[in-house]
Amino acid sequence: MKLVRATVGPFRSINEPQSVSIDPDVTVLVGMNEAGKTVFLKALHKAKDALGKESFNITDDYPRKDVTAYRRRHEEEPDVVVRLTYRPDAREIERVNKLVGIELADGFEFSVNYDYQNQRINSVNVTDEAVLKKLTLNTALSEGVRGILKEATTIRSASNKLAGFESPNDADTALIESLKKRVAATDGAKGWDHISAYEVLINFMPSIPSFLYFSDYDLLPGKLNLQDLKQRVKNAAADPANASKQIEPKHQAVLALLRMAEVDLEDFDNGKSYEELKSQIEAVSISLTDQVLEFWKQNEDLEVEIDIRPDASEAAPFNVGPNIYLRIRNRRHRGVSTPFDQRSRGFIWFFSFLVWFDSVQHQLDATGKASNKSLVLLLDEPALALHALAQTDFLSYIDHLSESNQVIYTTHSPFMVHSDRLHQVRVVEDKVKIGTTVSDNLSGSDPRTIFPLQAALGWNLAQNLFVTKFNLLVEGISELSILQAMSHVVETAGGVGLMNNATIVPVGGLSNVATFVSLLGANGLNLAVLHDYSGRSEQKLESLVSQKLLKKKSVFNFSQFRDLSKLGEDSVATDVEDLLDPDRYMVVFSSVFQKELGHKTIVQSDLPPGDRIVGRIEKYLLANSIKIRPSGGYNHYAVASAMVGNIAENCTDDTVARFAALFKDINAALK
Repeated sequence: MKLVRATVGPFRSINEPQSVSIDPDVTVLVGMNEAGKTVFLKALHKAKDALGKESFNITDDYPRKDVTAYRRRHEEEPDVVVRLTYRPDAREIERVNKLVGIELADGFEFSVNYDYQNQRINSVNVTDEAVLKKLTLNTALSEGVRGILKEATTIRSASNKLAGFESPNDADTALIESLKKRVAATDGAKGWDHISAYEVLINFMPSIPSFLYFSDYDLLPGKLNLQDLKQRVKNAAADPANASKQIEPKHQAVLALLRMAEVDLEDFDNGKSYEELKSQIEAVSISLTDQVLEFWKQNEDLEVEIDIRPDASEAAPFNVGPNIYLRIRNRRHRGVSTPFDQRSRGFIWFFSFLVWFDSVQHQLDATGKASNKSLVLLLDEPALALHALAQTDFLSYIDHLSESNQVIYTTHSPFMVHSDRLHQVRVVEDKVKIGTTVSDNLSGSDPRTIFPLQAALGWNLAQNLFVTKFNLLVEGISELSILQAMSHVVETAGGVGLMNNATIVPVGGLSNVATFVSLLGANGLNLAVLHDYSGRSEQKLESLVSQKLLKKKSVFNFSQFRDLSKLGEDSVATDVEDLLDPDRYMVVFSSVFQKELGHKTIVQSDLPPGDRIVGRIEKYLLANSIKIRPSGGYNHYAVASAMVGNIAENCTDDTVARFAALFKDINAALK
């Protein structure tokens, strides 16, 4: 059975009810700090806590601005705080159909409401019509009974009418007794006009999932005094109302670890040997570490070490009785160990979660075996302290959890969102006067709220951009468009263009080349760089070569292909535009900016002297006070785009020869 929708509110910062669709596998709540992500999770947790410890409290949970007015009507008209809608699976529906004698269709849904008096109000939209209709098909019944069943609208009314009916027919008698029992079963329940609806709910109830909530507060500590823990457990048992003051999350975490190891606090006082106790706990620790390392790929040389010993030199309360010490040993550094709570926060979170989750499953099953009860896991900011790649690894663990339990988690990290699963994302915002809102509408959300999603998409685009092993880095998008077009022209002319499995990557300027080389080179990709030439060598590129981050034979500039008689040699300052025919470039330039130029066609002879056609045009515009754009100069890409739009007519034989030589050398370098 799956939770398909949750409506929450009024609750804390959620002033108005928020209806949120829940993904059958994983739901991600994305929002800024203090937006109300945790509030939403806590509302679900309090509605149906798997451990039965949570409940709604007006003082803590009702929106403060309205709580005084609400108190006046609380006893008579308690507000519904959470409405949960469930969809049973086909197997469950088939089972209930057989038990109740009804015909629920696949996709059937029902709801359960929870109010501020911690009452459960059920809403099952089922009538007795189908049951009664099926009963009338029983030919063993007398005509009189079948007639009553046909006229009845509910099982209750049919039972009342048949109460005084006398018949020697055994089938009639059995039916009348059966209906009496079905009606009697609802005598203690209110509001069930249709007995079938009650029976449907009763049969679905065992399958309704409960909620488990986990946050950073539930992490295991580095050490804990067991005698102090034992006293706290006693105090909590004596005063259950204030148990939370005695048993903090860190105490719960250690109790969970001991429970998993089947060690009782009394065992430390009844003569059980140190070796026996330690071996039991270590066995659990080893098993948990193995589970962590199945998904933890950042450092697979870690292991958790547990010790139990007294230490009179410690500060109180650690100086009395035995303490439990948790440490993390790193085999990579010759077995050096450090206190558990001083190590990587991510590893601690992972290990603590497994302790908590495994322990809770045991608590839910009286036999001591892992429970098979349906759960919805509520994870508050999981893996927040993990490295970006470790967060990506952790997503695999969440997918693993979702195979047996629905997962709802909060985050504001772009690496904790599958960019190809944005349908799982719900945006959480805190709006003025409205309070917390939860929505799956990404387009209407605050840009600050959806920033993690934008970053996730950006990361995905970046990864997809570098899908090939061979990458040619160029400075800008103009180079990209011209090179792509000219590769096609060269191939059409019978030559060899840029190799098909190479990707042209515009890096946004020469200053960004070093960054891209470092990032792409680290992934083991083959790289070549093609850049504009200023007339002198580029120090940044030479530095990359000297650091062996880039091979010298993989660095090219456009000047090396400008003079067909000196191919491969550096010549004068050259941009990609200088490999094109200058006269034809000027024709395209004039047509693109004809309005700004007063419909005048500028020819090459109008331009001041210089090596670069782009520089000469910009000088001309400045000298003639022609402003094409406010910042000066002109949009190179606009001309390049127009140029390649009719590239066949804009090419000369020399242009094709230049680019054919360029692609030949670059292909050789990439291979």
